Amino acid sequence: MPIVVVRNRPIDNAALNALRNAAWSEVGDQDWGPILERGLGWVCALDGERLVGFVNVAWDGGVHAFLLDTTVHPAHQRRGLGRALVREAAAMARERGAEWLHVDYDDELDGFYRGCGFRPTAAGLLDLTTGE
Repeated sequence: MPIVVVRNRPIDNAALNALRNAAWSEVGDQDWGPILERGLGWVCALDGERLVGFVNVAWDGGVHAFLLDTTVHPAHQRRGLGRALVREAAAMARERGAEWLHVDYDDELDGFYRGCGFRPTAAGLLDLTTGE
């Protein structure tokens, strides 16, 4: 069965937390309801009914959208699924009026995001938990 990419499919905490915990170390579980209800939308990748990819599109209410939590299950990585998720998220943001799509990422993901069409920009970050 082919993997399908869909927008705003109902998603439960257990499935999304399982995906994120499989792909990332030390992310922990969280309640996604309040997060997703405030955003522009999200994109899921499904292998049958199993969630194997996800990206959240946050929004400032104007022309700026933000990719968050881009995740592909390790068993499905390196097959273009991450790029398909980002491409669909960008299309959704554009259709909903966003003019800019932002993403923050660690250095090891630079090639991936450049391959998705992003270019590096200067940005600032303040850690509100430490004030640094």
